[in-house]
Amino acid sequence: MSQFKLTSAALSVCFTAVAGLDISALSPKRAEIPPQVNYTELAGQLSNTASIFLPGSDIFDDVVSRWSNLSVPVANVVVVPGTEDDVLKTVNFANEHSVPFLATNGFHGSITTLGKMTQGIEIYLSQLNTVQISPDGRTAKIGGGIRAKNLIDALWAADKQTVTGACECVGYLGPGLGGGHGWLQGHHGLISDQYLSFDIVLANGSLVTIDETSDLFWGLKGAGHNFGIVTSVTSKIYNLQYPKYAIETFFFSGDKVEEVYQLANELWITNGTAPEGLNNWSYWYLDPTIDPDKPVIVIYIIQEGVDTVDPIHTEPFHQLRPIKSEPKSGDYRDLAAWTGISLADGPCQKTGNANPRFPIYLKAYNPQTQKQVYELFHEATSGPEAHFANSLFMFEGYSQQGVKAFPDDASAFAYRSDNLLVAPLLIYPPSEELNQEAYKLGNQIRQVLFEGSGMATMDTYVNYAYGDETPASWYGSDSWRQERLAALKEKYDPEGKFSFYAPIA
Repeated sequence: MSQFKLTSAALSVCFTAVAGLDISALSPKRAEIPPQVNYTELAGQLSNTASIFLPGSDIFDDVVSRWSNLSVPVANVVVVPGTEDDVLKTVNFANEHSVPFLATNGFHGSITTLGKMTQGIEIYLSQLNTVQISPDGRTAKIGGGIRAKNLIDALWAADKQTVTGACECVGYLGPGLGGGHGWLQGHHGLISDQYLSFDIVLANGSLVTIDETSDLFWGLKGAGHNFGIVTSVTSKIYNLQYPKYAIETFFFSGDKVEEVYQLANELWITNGTAPEGLNNWSYWYLDPTIDPDKPVIVIYIIQEGVDTVDPIHTEPFHQLRPIKSEPKSGDYRDLAAWTGISLADGPCQKTGNANPRFPIYLKAYNPQTQKQVYELFHEATSGPEAHFANSLFMFEGYSQQGVKAFPDDASAFAYRSDNLLVAPLLIYPPSEELNQEAYKLGNQIRQVLFEGSGMATMDTYVNYAYGDETPASWYGSDSWRQERLAALKEKYDPEGKFSFYAPIA
């Protein structure tokens, strides 16, 4: 029998450097089911809303496929829990049979350490997607399997909102466990800064509630992938104050790269501070309809509470004579479509491509360095022989006031003093040759950015990590941070059962 299906539960399917890493091509594979493991036994323990899928079913194939097809985890069974208790029973079953396990939701973690899972149970949390708003309207209990768009829509219907990831198809918990950036962070801080308590299945198979009275609370907010499976979280929510949003999108040719990023520094970073309700992103990508020869520079200026972005932010870019500009107005729910990360857009599709990123945080733009990395990106994406023509360079400039309102030691997230999140996203059909080429190019670009930054450490966003970085890069190089995380890991997961995603050690 290739499939146990306990119910007809509906399943829905943009994300969210160690030398010598083996980055050979790894397409999705199926691990054979160890003969000593009888999953019929597990099926009998689960609720009637749970499902188990084995290789041979379309749902199994869909769930085990990922957004990035590089160094993927390999499962030989998928469990879809219907309740928190189903997660608990699945982990206990896995422990009893010495079977590895991995919780999944949005499938956008592209880190290569996931490839260390070569067989085991995938625990797909999609059914744990409820939102329960408290009577006072100040908090909500949110299921561990909810996606960003589902949460945004559920809160919007109640005239509420909270900080979520920007991409509609990513989970809520996945980004938050690594800190988590979002459009509203200028007001309220990171996604993880909203969390008040966690219901979590630990490595020992216990389901517990962790709040600020626990030593683990600090570690879950920034390094949470290392400690358990969060089945639900209680989070701060806020009254919907600024439903209206406006955006103006500018398109520049590559010869304006230094001027564009010098202006961004002057307006928002080195000589000024972006208001809480303003976010600025930019992308580089090849669009032959705009420029047939080299990547275009696209600047998004996004402002809340207005129908048109204030000219104080847009007029300086008009003076640089863009190829074109496009103003739009709508509400908060339009932001993902405006920036190309809605459910309908490419980052929410599983294409079979490899999609590694090579992230780095920056304090500010170095315009000369921007020109250097633009030329590297241009060379890799342009011309008939270009292997990375569909790639994207991402520059995320969120408002920072809410993030910096928390002290640096408030959580395991280490990079509150940084202002920009930068990452080339290299998109290509995976092969051993192209994997090696992407690895070389991505790290070359990142090294140029680092050398031009004047920073002492290469700060890396764990949710975008490639996988060759170090724990000090993911979680902060301060010795007290590393020691505190190591102590928590030893206490709560001494056998390293949660060590497939950016492991502490």
